[in-house]
Amino acid sequence: MQGNMSEEQIKCTPLCDKHVALGAKMVPFAGWNMPVQYTGIIDEHNTVRTACGVFDISHMGQFLASGPGTTEWLNGMFTNNLHKLVDGMGQYSMMLNEKGGVIDDLIIYRMAEDSYFIVVNASMIDVDYAWLCDHKPAGITLENKSADFVGLAVQGPTCEEVFAKMCPGVELPVRNGILKFTCGGDELYVCRTGYTGENGFEFFCPAAQGVKWLECVIASGAKPCGLGARDSLRLEMCYSLNGSDLSPEKTPLEAGLSWCCDLTKDFIGVEVLRKQKAEGRPTALVAIEYTGKGAPPRHGYEVQLPDGTPLGELCSGVLSPSLGKGIGMAYVPAALGKIGTEVNVIVRGKAVPAVIVKKPFLKK
Repeated sequence: MQGNMSEEQIKCTPLCDKHVALGAKMVPFAGWNMPVQYTGIIDEHNTVRTACGVFDISHMGQFLASGPGTTEWLNGMFTNNLHKLVDGMGQYSMMLNEKGGVIDDLIIYRMAEDSYFIVVNASMIDVDYAWLCDHKPAGITLENKSADFVGLAVQGPTCEEVFAKMCPGVELPVRNGILKFTCGGDELYVCRTGYTGENGFEFFCPAAQGVKWLECVIASGAKPCGLGARDSLRLEMCYSLNGSDLSPEKTPLEAGLSWCCDLTKDFIGVEVLRKQKAEGRPTALVAIEYTGKGAPPRHGYEVQLPDGTPLGELCSGVLSPSLGKGIGMAYVPAALGKIGTEVNVIVRGKAVPAVIVKKPFLKK
């Protein structure tokens, strides 16, 4: 969790009072006051794996970019290839610095030719917007609309039933698709994406109508869930968290995300990635699973070889509710990061036996 901010600096989403009324435990995260849990992390985690949960993602940012030449401009800013998109489809991508390090990972949706809806991470809204503005050609419009939206991530096997009750007669888009439509008098966006590994969608409505739509989602069959469950769900699937698993010092190739980097096109940082592909990456983000008993793994815990040789530190770690064991991810020297390598995680001075495993931890 990201904190270290004064109370005056902590922001609240339009749903904060509703979260408190629903019994949520609130914590600071990425500069926002957010629910970490309601009934309990394990209960909420299992609900998403077996039924349906709803998360407040209103802290995340939304940009609109449009105008002649927008596609070519953004294609030079992001790692994935926008020319693969058709109207109504999105893709996972990254924005890099000149050294190939990750500024942010994001999802970009093509609404129409040279018109895009971009969803960015909460802690990076201002940084991303400034970076894009600094590189924006004349004639292109870039708008930060983050304050205008409430976002809800509805995730789990029964999400389609929930949406059918929320918006009767409206069909969800296909995987990675986006639909802009009107329902209940509000202009809405629904994106067929998520951060849990389950069937789901992300739903954006006008900020002033956020409480109404959260109540509608709950009444339609989704259980309120907090950031604790979201973290354990995403880590079981080895989905990276910006600021922990992704950083300006590590490239997407080191993070194991070469699949969203088209090295045949030019974008900021591409030369570093091309060199790493040719010569080898120095480190690799690996998945580490407990083989022995120990306290839950956490960010910053040291990872060693059995002989005590330091390998790195955990970027993320949690006790997996689905697997019943500790799991985490860490950057280790690429040559030492082979699957099956036995390691120790140092927890409060004690060595907990573990092993490097194939991603993801939870095989769907």
